[in-house]
Amino acid sequence: MDHEPRVRPFRRSDRDGVADVCVRTAHNGGDARDVYPDQQLMPTLFADPYCHLEPELAFVLDDGRGGVGGYVLGTADTERFALDFRSRWIPRVTGRYPPLPGPPTTPSEEMIGLLHRPERMVLPELTAYPAHLHIDLLPEWQRRGYGRQLMYTFLTALHERGVPAVHLGMVTVNTAARAFYDRLGFQPIAVPDPGPLTYLGRGTALAR
Repeated sequence: MDHEPRVRPFRRSDRDGVADVCVRTAHNGGDARDVYPDQQLMPTLFADPYCHLEPELAFVLDDGRGGVGGYVLGTADTERFALDFRSRWIPRVTGRYPPLPGPPTTPSEEMIGLLHRPERMVLPELTAYPAHLHIDLLPEWQRRGYGRQLMYTFLTALHERGVPAVHLGMVTVNTAARAFYDRLGFQPIAVPDPGPLTYLGRGTALAR
């Protein structure tokens, strides 16, 4: 029996659905299946570790049929998360994705290189925004208010934990995502040499 779509806390049974959304939105907001042939690679960097290390800050858009239409996940403390990623997450996945023997030569190898450098998440310019997040929605669920619901759910959870502000890093060419974040009150954060990313941040308190 179908139900109304709704935002709810992540369950362990959502793991495959979250991974699927991650893969289908991981290439500048679009489908990454042709870019990264290993379908587990992108979730191993950008979804699974959050669901494993901080599941209380993972929320999904339940499509009403038991599937996952989107998610928001992240951490309340980026510095601690980077340490946990190094000590608790990399050992779980390094057998499948060992450190590279040399410089990366393919998009997949570039991602494996990032996997083994969790310290990249910790930048002094982001200190005032200790939390960070990832939010993704499949195309059929976009522009229907669900992204805002996911984001407000996450911001509320952070605020209740006493976390003052949150940041995210988005691929600069994804202009549709930037418009979404702008509407939600995110502001640019100046970071030297950000590469392909734009960093945005905002406080966790919601306007009443």
